[in-house]
Amino acid sequence: MPTTTWNRHHILSLADFTTTEYDTVLQTAASFQEVLSRRTKKVPTLQGQVVANLFFESSTRTRSSFELAAKRLSADTLNFAAATSSMTKGETILDTAKTYLAMGTDIMVVRHREAGVPNAIAAEMDRLGVRVSVLNAGDGQHEHPSQALLDLFTITTLIDPDHPRLELLKGKKIAIVGDILHSRVARSNIWSLIASGAEVHLAAPPTLLPKFFTEFISEESGVRSQESEVRSNSPNPQLFLHWQLEPALQNADFVMTLRLQKERMTAHLLPSLREYHQLFGITCTKLQLCKPSVKVLHPGPVNRGVEISSELMDDPEFSLIQSQVTSGVAVRMALLYLLGSGKA
Repeated sequence: MPTTTWNRHHILSLADFTTTEYDTVLQTAASFQEVLSRRTKKVPTLQGQVVANLFFESSTRTRSSFELAAKRLSADTLNFAAATSSMTKGETILDTAKTYLAMGTDIMVVRHREAGVPNAIAAEMDRLGVRVSVLNAGDGQHEHPSQALLDLFTITTLIDPDHPRLELLKGKKIAIVGDILHSRVARSNIWSLIASGAEVHLAAPPTLLPKFFTEFISEESGVRSQESEVRSNSPNPQLFLHWQLEPALQNADFVMTLRLQKERMTAHLLPSLREYHQLFGITCTKLQLCKPSVKVLHPGPVNRGVEISSELMDDPEFSLIQSQVTSGVAVRMALLYLLGSGKA
């Protein structure tokens, strides 16, 4: 285990993560990856602590991953489901959180379809003066920190299995393709990849990647964005916008494809799923534009034949999708451990 002191009380966003924090998470996750390879996969690190999974929105991978991670650390777990909770009787979100606080919860893992809910719960815990940590497991169209961190871990361990670290991605070209407008995963990945020094190319139809999106990101991050192939005088441009797929894929080292979030689309943003797949769906043929060693990621769930072809999704030579799921347990163990113990 690394010996760096961990001072972050909540994990709500990657916007202000430091290089040291990224590397601490990656190296701690690598230690837990080794634990998960043993016959006995459980450690007593968080024994006696309570982790509450407050999922106000449906989830399979994230919720199961956090629950397993907590159990591997010997923590007690409480699982919340909105459909069978007192919220159906009018209870507020903050009152629900305070109910779990009264049960002795130490860490709250929060997922909600509205942006800002984890921040609101964290602010309430701080106002009450309690030592309860809040971890954002995805909020609206805001962020999904643990998904971006497991993506980072998946890629960096592929490059250096023994010593994953942020600097390994410096200069790498990474394409993020798909429904970027509605994607909290894309936003968190942009923060982490820019911090690594990678060159990030966003590709989507104009309706799913409006200009204001990259202007918003560049305004907050201080990184100047680019439109298509128009380069500025910036000495180190890192963020590019494409409304066609081919420029984004050209010589890419990694391709992250995103799910079309039809449940969040309030307008008719695409002519058809067939046309989307023809123009922006990732296939083995389209990967020929990338570097021969290219790898493909997807946060799941996957719409087969829409964002990515079934053939490519199941191809172990290119697909890292199952590796992402496996990495998720180790990374979430690391996050719970860092919040629960205060040290890495």
